[in-house]
Amino acid sequence: MDKVPMLAEGYETLTAELKELRAERPQIVDAIEEARAHGDLSENAEYHAAKERQGQVEAMIADIENKVTRAQIIDPTTLSGDKIVFGATVTLLDDDDKPIKYQIVGQTEANASKGMISYSSPIGKALIGKSLGDEIEVTVPAGDKFYLVEKVEYI
Repeated sequence: MDKVPMLAEGYETLTAELKELRAERPQIVDAIEEARAHGDLSENAEYHAAKERQGQVEAMIADIENKVTRAQIIDPTTLSGDKIVFGATVTLLDDDDKPIKYQIVGQTEANASKGMISYSSPIGKALIGKSLGDEIEVTVPAGDKFYLVEKVEYI
């Protein structure tokens, strides 16, 4: 089984989500029981909705449990060097010399609007292994983008 790299914050978020989903289980069972008490199940929309939600929650729990058990928590503050690796915070300069800052994170914690990109995203893949001063080319839906690695930090 492959490890799932993530930051400590991402691990905490996943475990909190798992706790919430597990807490929802009894509520779903109660909703199913209440809907079952209404009679004919073949035409009981409340019953079918509750059963569907139960399936969704169980699938989400299984997925998160899988990720949590395979989690490899990485603390970027323990890393150093000029090479970009998982957990690095990278400042890039675009074609207009406008700085863009990204942190390389796991798939479950990626949020581009917060500057957190997955190591498996096109930009993440292009950055891994690069060093300070390297130029990278990334093909995104909007076309090819070129960046210069201005700064590599482990914070």
